[in-house]
Amino acid sequence: MEKRVREAIRYLGFGRNAVDDQTLAMISDSFKELEQAASLKSIYRIFDFRQINDTEMMAGSLKIKSRNLGKNLRGCSDVIFFGATLGTGVDALLRRYTITDMAKTVVLQACAAAMLEEYCDMCQKKIGEKLRKEEKYLRPRFSPGYGDFAIEYQKSLIRMLDCAKTIGLTMTDSCMMTPTKSVTAVIGVSTAEEKCHIKGCEVCEKKDCIYRRDTL
Repeated sequence: MEKRVREAIRYLGFGRNAVDDQTLAMISDSFKELEQAASLKSIYRIFDFRQINDTEMMAGSLKIKSRNLGKNLRGCSDVIFFGATLGTGVDALLRRYTITDMAKTVVLQACAAAMLEEYCDMCQKKIGEKLRKEEKYLRPRFSPGYGDFAIEYQKSLIRMLDCAKTIGLTMTDSCMMTPTKSVTAVIGVSTAEEKCHIKGCEVCEKKDCIYRRDTL
């Protein structure tokens, strides 16, 4: 079973329960439709990073207050701001099925989330390979809304990445992203290689890691 199919099943909440053939077929069809509708785009920029104390830090000109993020970025000299989107075509596809087939919409939502995660992992891997040549190493992605890293910081990340022009990503006053299947994140850069899972603490089994976020 493909990794992204397993991810979609996880997003659908099946847990350890068996997935019926009808749902598996719907997942397969959903990924095919998403591949046709999606326009994958991403952007990243590297900024100087300075930790002021356990809860406050400077990333370029942006002052951030977050104990969880500070723990994740401990020991970093630089930080990456990252943005990615599946594009407006996916939103249009979801809207169409919302009117005609709610069951399919739920599966499409899960598959879109899995596709976005897969794309972000691929982007982060490429960034990591490039920086590794400079003997620099990445920490896991950390998005606004995780732990005590306030969702409002999303607006600053989008502005500093110039996402509206670079990848067509904007944000409403209520902090909703457009297109909706999009993500922003902070990725720490360190000269010390840590065995951190690319997807972060939620999927990592190393419970005693010093960079581990508090349970969300």
